[in-house]
Formats: sequence, C-alpha cells, structure tokens
Amino acid sequence: MTLRHMKIYVTVFQHCNITHAAGELHLAQPSVSLAVKELEEYYGVQLFERRGRRILPTEAGREFYGYALHIASLFDEMETRIKNWDKIGTLRIGTSITIGTHILPDLLHRFQKQFPEVRIETEINNSSIIEQRVLDNTIDIGLIENQPEHGDIHAAAFMQDELCAIVPPGHLLGKRKKVTLEQLAEAPFLMREKGSAGREILDAAFELLQKKIHPVMESVSTQAIVKGVSEGLGVAVLPYLLVRRDIEEGVVEQVPLAEPIERNLNIIYHKSKYLTGNMNAFMELCKQYGAGKEDTGIDPSFVDVKSATIKF
Repeated sequence: MTLRHMKIYVTVFQHCNITHAAGELHLAQPSVSLAVKELEEYYGVQLFERRGRRILPTEAGREFYGYALHIASLFDEMETRIKNWDKIGTLRIGTSITIGTHILPDLLHRFQKQFPEVRIETEINNSSIIEQRVLDNTIDIGLIENQPEHGDIHAAAFMQDELCAIVPPGHLLGKRKKVTLEQLAEAPFLMREKGSAGREILDAAFELLQKKIHPVMESVSTQAIVKGVSEGLGVAVLPYLLVRRDIEEGVVEQVPLAEPIERNLNIIYHKSKYLTGNMNAFMELCKQYGAGKEDTGIDPSFVDVKSATIKF
C-alpha cells in the first residue's frame, strides 16, 4: 500500500462521503472508490459500511484511520521540516568560557530574533575541549580564544580582545602609566587554570622573557581571581572582556601593558563540514557583532541551502 492510499483513506474517513473526498483531493470519484477497495482487499477487512449516499467506518476502519492519519501526518511533517531545515533545524554551538559568558548570550538573542524556529544547543568549556568537540562532530561551530592546533579545523577571526593587567585599588603599580610583564612578575600572581586560552597566551609571553611564574592562586573562575586581586592577594593579567565591568566599577585597577597582548577570537569548524544556511547565518552574525555593528538582522542570502562557504 502507498502513501497515496493513506491520504485518500484519511480524507474519505473525515468526510464519510466519496464524492466530497474526491472533490477535496481533486481526484475522480472512481479513483477514490478504487483506492478504498484496494485497501479493503489488501488487508482483508471491510473498512466502511455503505448506507445510502453516506459511508460509515467499521470498527476496523476506525482503527485503521489512526494509523493512516499518523502516517500521512508524519510524511507531511517530514516534507515541511526537511524542505525548511535551515529555518527549523538544530544548530550546535560550543564556546570558550570567556565567550560563553560575555558574548554568546547576546549572539543567541540576536540570532533567535530572526530564526525563532531554529533549535540551539550550546556547550561552554575551555578552548581545547571545544576544539576536540569540533573534531568529534558533536558541535557544528566553535567560538574560541586561540588558534586551533589541529590541521583539520578551519579558523576565522571574528573579533579582537586584549589581555590587561589588574592590580588592587591603591597598589603601587597602579600609579604607573605603563607596566611590563617583568615588573608584574615581581608581585604575587593570580592566574587562570592551565588549558584556558588566556593562560596559554600568558605562559607563552613569560616563556619568551625566560620568566617562570609560580602563581599563588589558580582558578577556573575569573571572578575568584578578581576577588583575590581586589583583596590584595596579588596581581593578574586577564582578558579585558572578563574584567571590564570590575575595572569600571573600581573593584580593581587596570594598568596598561607596555607591550599590549592582543588576541583574536575565532570561529572554528571542521574543514570537511558542510555549512548549512543556519551555520552561515550564525557566522555572519558573529562577524557583525565583532565589527561592532548594531543588530540589524542577517542578510537572507546567507541562509541558503546551496551555500556551503562563508567569506571572512
């Protein structure tokens, strides 16, 4: 039996009239009657009883209707969802902790204003784990704070950030116009955990200076580090995105680095990944956000099933 038989049966059942069903389906009446007859012969049961011009479903017919309706409805749902996948599918996004805390909420808000039917799944973790998730294909797009290490991952910068030195309010270093990493290293140091993007950049900078730092405190929590600095436990160098509010509120003081340490925030995805319209649209949104553009929506040309690349 075919899907056509199921759709005809559902319509006949709902009208209890062959003529009316044929009219709705834009079919000839004999074709509709034949489809019902073929169903009854195939299953070996009577599905309708004829009473004058009306037909009434038998008990078997009512049972069959539940199955036929489910099959026909499921097919219609499949048609709608697959044909409109780039508007109603699932987008899996992974971000570093910094980006997930300070950028992702705004990105998601903007994206879902324009694509409310798209289901978003997110994971926030350190950059190295997000990179592995991309390799494992458990996320579609990653937003990280460093260059990926694996050659199979494509990376494109969408925003810049810088590391900044913070000291307790009233600290002697806070009176300087600029400070070097060597000068900071003379004070007790508070640092993010190993493996975080900011920590890796900072470790590399100290290694170039042949300085070995033994932090008095390591933490996965930026706020714990900021609190420690504000309480006079030491100094820290952290991404500006993470500490901007604390600096503005006077919780800690910023001291400009003599040699600024800038870094790119990157969009990453697997080089063999097919980029759906959803993915292209989200990456374009990241570009707009990184360029400081207002939330004006995404050009519909980015949501194109045939589009498999995005230019940066």
